Amino acid sequence: MKKLLSVVFGLAVLVGFSMTSANAKTLKCQTVLGSKSDEVKMLKDFTNTVSDLTDGSLKFEIMPVGSVVGVKETLDAVDKGLIDCGFAWTHYWSGEHPAAMLFGSPVAGGGVGIDNLAFLSWFQYGGGKELYDQLWKEMGRDIKGFMLQPVGPEALGWFPKPIKDMADFRKYKFRTPPGIPGQTYKDIGIASVAMGGGDILPALQSGTIDAAEWCCPKPDLTFGFQKVLKHYYLQGLHQVVVNADFYINGSTYKKMTAHEKKSLEVAANASLIKSLSYRIYENGKALKELTTKHGVILEDTPTDYFKEYMAAAKKTLNKNAQENKFFAKVYKSMKEFADIAVPFWSGAQMSNAKLGMAHAATLK
Repeated sequence: MKKLLSVVFGLAVLVGFSMTSANAKTLKCQTVLGSKSDEVKMLKDFTNTVSDLTDGSLKFEIMPVGSVVGVKETLDAVDKGLIDCGFAWTHYWSGEHPAAMLFGSPVAGGGVGIDNLAFLSWFQYGGGKELYDQLWKEMGRDIKGFMLQPVGPEALGWFPKPIKDMADFRKYKFRTPPGIPGQTYKDIGIASVAMGGGDILPALQSGTIDAAEWCCPKPDLTFGFQKVLKHYYLQGLHQVVVNADFYINGSTYKKMTAHEKKSLEVAANASLIKSLSYRIYENGKALKELTTKHGVILEDTPTDYFKEYMAAAKKTLNKNAQENKFFAKVYKSMKEFADIAVPFWSGAQMSNAKLGMAHAATLK
């Protein structure tokens, strides 16, 4: 009897394994970055977690930028099923719908004091996730999105000489992100030039631009800005919050089992905190290398920058809210959340900042 039960159990395991193998789906996913970037490294950690949680019924082929379509066509390709999934920053699509910026890169923290951690609180518990799902319907897209990789605040950027005030800043042609963050720089008189990441260093070397921003110490070090510029400013407002997302074709998602859908959700939630944790240490190591090995000088951002940029950002946000109903709905949700959460969180963060600055002062 025991032998019979053993055989039956073994057959059940074999049949179960065969069914899992037969039903396994390998989803083709194109990113907007090269295969060696930290973002792609973290993306693969997410997709590997999904594969583990589903016992291999969902697998992923991660393809670098340009494998099937160009960066600007990524969302279209997912929507139409040309690729199964994509990875990008949602504010890339703000030209198609302005509210995409509020999820991918809400300029100046939405103008209401939301930092990268407070943004996650709004997204998870303040109604943001439901509005994010509605965004794709507003855009007429067959998309299911998952927020994966928060980052921020991004550095103000790199300059050839110290800037003591906004008058100094206005002397330079400055690479900025596209969309509202870049337009806000133009609104305060900066010669803002939007361009793709791969074009920035050659443009600096040729003199097409004089100064630039990209992200944070680790990605900036990888890009090689320190080869051209030596004055680095960490504090900026244009992308205090930035989120990289994973998009799946909506029809493909609907066909998944409840377990597969839950696995994607669980892995995405894990990715949010893992990405934040990873970047703190990696950026710290990179900043130390920049300042100790490459002669980079860490500077303080001029105080008049914050007042001018914040005022212009609020004006732009309110203008978009007046012109687009869904933008207004999302922005109202953010402001209502901020009115409750920011007074507490900003006060608590003052303690955190002073704690860290006290230790940093001992290292100078």
